[in-house]
Amino acid sequence: MDIKGIGAVVTGAGSGLGAATARHLASMGAKVGVFDFNEAGARAVAEEIGGLACPVNVADEGQVAAAFDDFIAWNGAAPRVLVNCAGIGTAGRVVNREGKLSIDAFRRTLDVNLIGSYITLSYAARAMAELEPVGPDNERGVIINTASVAYQDGQIGQAAYAASKGGIASLTLPVARELARSGIRVMGIAPGMFQTAMVDGLPEETQRSIAATIPFPPRFGSPSDYASLAEQIIRNTMLNGTVIRLDGAVRLPPK
Repeated sequence: MDIKGIGAVVTGAGSGLGAATARHLASMGAKVGVFDFNEAGARAVAEEIGGLACPVNVADEGQVAAAFDDFIAWNGAAPRVLVNCAGIGTAGRVVNREGKLSIDAFRRTLDVNLIGSYITLSYAARAMAELEPVGPDNERGVIINTASVAYQDGQIGQAAYAASKGGIASLTLPVARELARSGIRVMGIAPGMFQTAMVDGLPEETQRSIAATIPFPPRFGSPSDYASLAEQIIRNTMLNGTVIRLDGAVRLPPK
């Protein structure tokens, strides 16, 4: 799919992977809806790229519905691309050393990471199905969800996070098969160890030590690496129904 001139929605676009993706797509001529729980972050990125800021909690269906309505009114058409980057990273053992349980944290993690992604892809798919097909393959849209290598390599304390990302990986194929009749593709990206705000707060020596465990390239992934892969998925129509690990061949140890 040609990116120039299309409408694209990126969730979690106020920072990190989402912000890099929003900037990248806008630089190629897309009209981007910047969806983020952080209103200030969403507005800052939207102002920078000439997009539409939509403060939204992806786990709230009403807010998602309103945000898609706002984007369609602003763009004049439904988006042809949805990139789901919104999510939270939680850590906690099933039973901690004091004997406390982490059920509430587990539920919230799934609400945002998994159910939030499902809500946004549902609204995007319904809107995309009304668009006219484009290109030689009669394509209507592309949905990209963000999993994590944790869905396969989950570490101790990552039960909630790994489960939420495993759900995203598992829904990729059945949703791709369902939406194929409408000419809509569904893909997942599973990032490995990326340069995040959490990593930036670590001592430089610690960062180097962690990066050295990545086979090649021996560095953290950058948000631009993610955005570049999202572009390739949008452009390559044969990419459908699978999850791509973006990880430099790293495999996470138990802890």
